[in-house]
Amino acid sequence: MDRPQPRRTFGRLAGSVLSIALAAGLVACGSSSSSKSPAPSGSASASAVLPSTPGDGKKFYVSIGDSYAAGYQPSATGNIGTTSTTGFVYRLAAEATVNGKKLTVVNFACAGATTTSVLQQKGCGPGGLGPGAVNYPDTTQAKAATEFIAAHRQDIGLISVSISGNDVTACAKVSVASVATCLSTALVKTKANLAVLLTGLRGAAGPDTPIVGITYPDVVLGAYVNNPTSGKTLAALSVTAFRSLINPVLKAAYDAVKGTFIDVTAASDAYVPFTQTTTLAPYGTIPASVAKVCELTFYCTLKDIHPHDAGYQFIADLIKKALPA
Repeated sequence: MDRPQPRRTFGRLAGSVLSIALAAGLVACGSSSSSKSPAPSGSASASAVLPSTPGDGKKFYVSIGDSYAAGYQPSATGNIGTTSTTGFVYRLAAEATVNGKKLTVVNFACAGATTTSVLQQKGCGPGGLGPGAVNYPDTTQAKAATEFIAAHRQDIGLISVSISGNDVTACAKVSVASVATCLSTALVKTKANLAVLLTGLRGAAGPDTPIVGITYPDVVLGAYVNNPTSGKTLAALSVTAFRSLINPVLKAAYDAVKGTFIDVTAASDAYVPFTQTTTLAPYGTIPASVAKVCELTFYCTLKDIHPHDAGYQFIADLIKKALPA
């Protein structure tokens, strides 16, 4: 499937500002790279072989999801980028332990993935895999990951999931009058798909393996500094989309399988009132929540939804704190 362009501008959604904010907030949390991205350096080919053991004193860390999980970042100009080991998955594997065991990454994530594609689409297109990842051309991401987990059940130390943002990109293309219906339908489907995905993962992994799911920074807060017309209103309303619509659905899904939900939106200060300000060059005095998303992601400068190195480290640190030592 096509991955949304990194430089998508949400202002193209004309009409109701609330509808724009809800759609933009959901689209922005999608984790995707350009559909024209070249195959990332370090990605394994379809003929590569999955590891049979994690190594001495280690456990497998299985990553599932979209381009956040694959470690995508744009180029310096915001155009075609690549996946790299700057992503949170690779940082976490290098730094964390689970129950005293170090981690060996097996990354199934694919840029542009949705909760539907992980269940139904075979393989991952060019440029979609993370470094060192093994493609699964004849099966789906969910099946490939679940079968690997089941086959190595005793050696699985951690499973992380980053998925759902790309589910609603279609809502950016419908008429304003249809946005609310589109979003509602998308979230219902997301909830149903997550139930299937996470139930399968829990069944394969057993009751005790940590399953960690993340949400996303509210990158639409960056509209406050890069959209001089409606940016401030758009930024404010996007907070409602995350706090009241997206994140409750995700949290309930992970809670249902006794997983851990990492609310990256809240942790990155998205809910701090705009009256709390700070100074950040070149913008001057701006809300602290806006400054935080500018510091963590490329959205304020390039209108790209993906994290800086600091942003990926931030996510890795949040997950690391939630793991059993």
